[in-house]
Amino acid sequence: MSTTKASLVISRVWERFAPHFTKVGKTENRVIGVPDSGGHLPLGRHELVLLPAHFMHSEGNFRFYDPVSRILFTGDLGVSMTSGAEARIPVTDLAAHIPRMEGFHRRYMVSNKILRLWVHMARQLDIAMLVPQHGAPIMGKKAISDFLDWIENLMCGIDLFDDRAYQIPTAHIDPVSRQMRPALHAVNA
Repeated sequence: MSTTKASLVISRVWERFAPHFTKVGKTENRVIGVPDSGGHLPLGRHELVLLPAHFMHSEGNFRFYDPVSRILFTGDLGVSMTSGAEARIPVTDLAAHIPRMEGFHRRYMVSNKILRLWVHMARQLDIAMLVPQHGAPIMGKKAISDFLDWIENLMCGIDLFDDRAYQIPTAHIDPVSRQMRPALHAVNA
């Protein structure tokens, strides 16, 4: 916001934090707060559709859909752990690609309920390509449909937690080696 006159389009949830990341006055009349329900944002002669994607993987989250190109920019949804060279090649066979996405989605997506709600909304769009912010795009009706089916049924986030994740820790973190050491237990002599 310091070197450009561009506007910042951001969730109303995060809008009040934007001024803290730049010099005083740099955000005046430049922040466009998006309501939780999303909206249509003019862009040139067309518009982008800002789709709610809250808790995927943070609150106040949106996905941007371009109805002209039919590209859905999915942010962290669809992220895959690939090399830069691999990320240039669109995925057309999802089954082989799932191992590159699964760990991230299980950890960072909040719950299956959120994914199901989002998929129900997304299926109403005519999507030619899904473009995540990291990794390879997903292209073609079958691969996109397979992706939506996969995340619609993915157990993730809080679905995977139980009381074992909320125990008082016993391991020690060594600040020098940055390794975990198991707790020492007294031995009866």
